[in-house]
Amino acid sequence: MNLSARNNVKIHGGDGLPTMIMAHGFGCDQSMWRHLVPEFASRYRVVLFDLVGSGSSDLAAYDRQKYGSLQGYADDLLELIDAFATGPVIFVGHSVSATIGVLASNLAPEKFASQIMVGPSPRYIDDDPYRGGFSEADIADLLDTMEANYLGWSSTMAPAIMGAPDQPQLGQELANSFCRTDPAIAKHFARVTFLSDHRADFARSRTTALILQCSDDLIAPVEVGEFMHHAMPDSTLVIIANHGHCPHLSAPDASIAAMQAFLATPPPTA
Repeated sequence: MNLSARNNVKIHGGDGLPTMIMAHGFGCDQSMWRHLVPEFASRYRVVLFDLVGSGSSDLAAYDRQKYGSLQGYADDLLELIDAFATGPVIFVGHSVSATIGVLASNLAPEKFASQIMVGPSPRYIDDDPYRGGFSEADIADLLDTMEANYLGWSSTMAPAIMGAPDQPQLGQELANSFCRTDPAIAKHFARVTFLSDHRADFARSRTTALILQCSDDLIAPVEVGEFMHHAMPDSTLVIIANHGHCPHLSAPDASIAAMQAFLATPPPTA
């Protein structure tokens, strides 16, 4: 299989540099990294791709059985690392892709130098005392609404997910991105994402990680970041003063500064 076509792989930066791979979140595509790529392409070989079923990926490659769990995407990620990376990678994952990165790194930790998680969540549903941000009824309503009227759900939810009330064009951009996604695939991916529970996988992770959380995020409240920071033995938690779930779009300068500070810190010695 042609992995480049399957995942619409695009590479920025020269050969011989350490590899940074960026993976977008639900309903998005690789264009969401446009503010970050210029800042890192001079020092890293930045590999962008679209999750199968998203963006300009090969929709014919979408297999409901394979992608019936996030592990299917993690397996794809490991294939992309083998094909396009030089040495252990710095993996940057937004939202659900942060979980995909954890699943992949738990299988092959030697392939990962570190992980940067933007708005991650191992579980979206509350499970006392854990707070994921949604009740079971909330998620059921969300999925039912998507099933009944995906385009209507997209136009309503995208601005709320994006936040950034002072940048309404970003909410419209996210709504447009949702609407470009095949509705059947989007609804399937949403169920896989919002009904998953990967808390144990995060606790097993031994890869150095930056958890980049927003101060006001509808999808992943601050308590989620605090939970992961305590669960992951080699993690750094940074809270960005930002309203919304996509700080790489709505607060790129703060996101870049946090990433640069994390990457400049020497790794711990054994």
